[in-house]
Amino acid sequence: MIHIIRSRATPREIEEMLQPLGDYIKLAADVGRGILAGGGILHADCESALLEDGSRQEDVWGADWNPAAQ
Repeated sequence: MIHIIRSRATPREIEEMLQPLGDYIKLAADVGRGILAGGGILHADCESALLEDGSRQEDVWGADWNPAAQ
């Protein structure tokens, strides 16, 4: 499941975003709008969610996040 995160992610959202890959989350961040999308198998999954939500391609960057590494 892909979530668009506009404020701090809830524990439930984090668990749902972890489901596809297990120990880390694929992310795409819109640096212009200050939001991100997380979940899915590919960064492109998250990127597509942001673009559908109104993000501009040039503002979207991919990343990975391992919540357990904090």
